[in-house]
Amino acid sequence: MSLASPRTSEPSDPHRENAADVNLSRAGDLFQLLRDGKARTRAELAVTTGLARSTIAARIDALMNSGLVGPAGEASSSGGRPPSRIAFKPSARVVLAADVGATHVNLALTDLGGTVLAESRFKQDVAQGPDVALGKVVDAGSALLRDSGRSPKELAGIGIGLPGPVEHATGVPVKPPIMPGWDGFDVVSFVQQTFPVPVLVDNDVNIMALGERNAFWPDHSNFLFIKVATGVGAGIISSGELQRGANGTAGDLGHVRVPRGDTVLCRCGNYGCLEAIASGPAIAKALTEAGVSATNGDDVLRLVAEGNLQAIHALRQAGRDVGDVLATVVNLLNPSMIVIGGSLGQVGEHLMAGVREVVYRRSLPLATSHLRIGLSMAGEQAAILGASALVTQYVLSPAVIEASLQAAG
Repeated sequence: MSLASPRTSEPSDPHRENAADVNLSRAGDLFQLLRDGKARTRAELAVTTGLARSTIAARIDALMNSGLVGPAGEASSSGGRPPSRIAFKPSARVVLAADVGATHVNLALTDLGGTVLAESRFKQDVAQGPDVALGKVVDAGSALLRDSGRSPKELAGIGIGLPGPVEHATGVPVKPPIMPGWDGFDVVSFVQQTFPVPVLVDNDVNIMALGERNAFWPDHSNFLFIKVATGVGAGIISSGELQRGANGTAGDLGHVRVPRGDTVLCRCGNYGCLEAIASGPAIAKALTEAGVSATNGDDVLRLVAEGNLQAIHALRQAGRDVGDVLATVVNLLNPSMIVIGGSLGQVGEHLMAGVREVVYRRSLPLATSHLRIGLSMAGEQAAILGASALVTQYVLSPAVIEASLQAAG
């Protein structure tokens, strides 16, 4: 099955069993009922959908020809030949998921169900520019495919997370503060020179929110993912939908003013930004000025692990600073779950303690009555899982499946 290469992404994809909630006029729509992986007979699908068995048979045949569904054993028989079951085959295609950070790249090959099949991680300074960084992503992606025994023809799409604002409709970075040379760069076209498949690009915190929530918190429709690392940002999911804002900058908490930082100059040119006092480099700088040598967030984490009281206090204070901003966000958006992630959040009990201390004290009681605050469970895989989900939401959507089936027919 050949999938179109879009400049835009989307629809969200609830896997709803209730046929009344799904438009079943096309095979692509019927496929949505099968995405939960449950094996069904054609007769069961006819009962569920109310469609004629002949209609079901024709649409299932088209989906089977595409490879997206396949035989899944036999149902028990009430007499005569047992009816065969069919089910979604996540292994039919693969997805490349790339998490491009400030100083690293995480790359993974997943199936259409988000299961990670192979991974690669390497150091890469995003400040070297898009040609260098994306060139290495493409080369490493080719190697993952080759080493996994998968052909580029089996590639359904590529998802990429970048550490800066992205215009999601085009995949173009927009004035990213730590990414010289990336502003306005056509990421999609660059990658499609090697892989002519759908390429979807988003801010890294957005895809981390998507990956974390899909994998571990699917019951929370109002969800915040807070990344605390080289920068500070938030991924916002409201009523089950990822919120990007008008220009893709929704969730940029790092440049919200915090009173304690009034005299601290941020790299954005303003004073008092949260990122300037609570990010990994900011904490390291404050410790160095206090006589404890630290150059980056990794040094901060090492000092905390060694029991350095000044580092522990600094990390806890960073949590309070993040909490100052989140208290307002909680009152505004009323999430039911906040997850703290990023490099500092991965081992951030002290950071989270500071966040909780301020959020529960400063937010309205009703807004926090059912609020949970916890550490990321996906860890370093949050962005990979989200980048994969970004692709599958698109390529497995009813419209794209239908267009692919028509092109193949």
